[in-house]
Amino acid sequence: MSKVSERKTMRRVVVASTVGSMLEFYDFIIYGTAAALVFPKVFFPALGGTASLFASFATLGVAFVARPVGGLVFGHYGDRIGRKRTLIITLSMMGTCTVLVGLLPTPATIGVAAPILLVLLRIVQGLAVGGEWAGAVLLATEYSPKARRGMAGSYPQMGGPLAFSLASATFLITSLAMGDSDGAFLDYGWRIPFVFSILLIGVGFYARFKLDETPVFKAAAEQHSLDQQAGSEQAASQQMPFVSMFREQWREVIIGALALVGTFCGFYLATAYLTSYATGDHGPGLSRPAVLGMGVVAGLVYAATTLAGGALSDRIGRKRTILGGTVALAILGLVLFPIIDLGSMWAFGLGLALTTAVLGFTWGPAGPLLSELFDTRHRYTGAGASYNLAAIIGGALTPIFATALLSNWGSGSIGLLLTTFSVVSIGGVLALPETRDRTLSEATADTPPAAEVHSV
Repeated sequence: MSKVSERKTMRRVVVASTVGSMLEFYDFIIYGTAAALVFPKVFFPALGGTASLFASFATLGVAFVARPVGGLVFGHYGDRIGRKRTLIITLSMMGTCTVLVGLLPTPATIGVAAPILLVLLRIVQGLAVGGEWAGAVLLATEYSPKARRGMAGSYPQMGGPLAFSLASATFLITSLAMGDSDGAFLDYGWRIPFVFSILLIGVGFYARFKLDETPVFKAAAEQHSLDQQAGSEQAASQQMPFVSMFREQWREVIIGALALVGTFCGFYLATAYLTSYATGDHGPGLSRPAVLGMGVVAGLVYAATTLAGGALSDRIGRKRTILGGTVALAILGLVLFPIIDLGSMWAFGLGLALTTAVLGFTWGPAGPLLSELFDTRHRYTGAGASYNLAAIIGGALTPIFATALLSNWGSGSIGLLLTTFSVVSIGGVLALPETRDRTLSEATADTPPAAEVHSV
């Protein structure tokens, strides 16, 4: 394949993995934003105050319980039928549920069925996201040459930061169009970002249908076929990827998860909880448009440092890059809320931007790291399991713990929560091997793969 064709293929890989990941995270983050700003008043008004916010964030958390199940189920199919087909399924599930949330009647219309349906849709979203992340990262890393795998793997990681900006911008535009008071925004304005995603999902489908399966997976599938013909024991074990993953690399699943719990704690503080805190009675009491506007900027900062983190990991290694970012995150936890509690819009923006800037240096290399930790035959399953376990420990509990901590011990205790999770992650990172120089397969050892791009 010519150099021009190789570059064209890699551009399509970058678009397919980044745009698809961004759309998945957009769907996921707008729920977090709505859980902070809308759902306590719309779906749990009878509870009132802190209880309604707690219930709202609990619906955010149930998706994290579903994530590991989605990771195992879609990891199995991703390792069996391919990365591309599995990613199309997860995109379909996520997009459908997001639109349905935007169309969901309130308790005033259908009573208790409204929050029940909200939770069910959230669970399906969790299943989809649990299977999405690993496939998007593998799509990029398994196409990439080894020397640039960190940078390539950071592109799908940018999906989260860019989605944060996009979600904040969508809610900001909607809020400004309807005014800063509740009124029409609570009646129907909050639904617009959810329904709007139906247009964005089409972009993701187009990008993924245009891309072929990764060369690494195709090579492994061909070898598996030969093993089956020969009747080998290895072929039999490959029938259930999660079995071989748990039998052979369960330590990598746990250590990889521990290394990222601090990152997930920071991620969900930045993208979900701080929106509620800054606009609420216990925080600075800033206007909704001001907070959302700062979210747009912070997301762009996050995206820039995510790329920088991926590129840096190609130079000094995944382990050293993530360790440096995690140490900085632990220190940040001690000063984050004193900065935000200065009370001005600019102080909040500084605190949020600092958080996202530091997170990029752990978030960017995380995808390449987890891809390189696991063997090809169960890489989708293993990377997804480790990632989703970290999401449960560091992400699902953070908004819920933060709400309880604020009520009992004040905002400084939330910063200590971030520091505590980051210290745990420092231990996990120190236990990790350096994976930068590992070869995913001979297809990506030194040169970009010569893969043709076509539709299914």
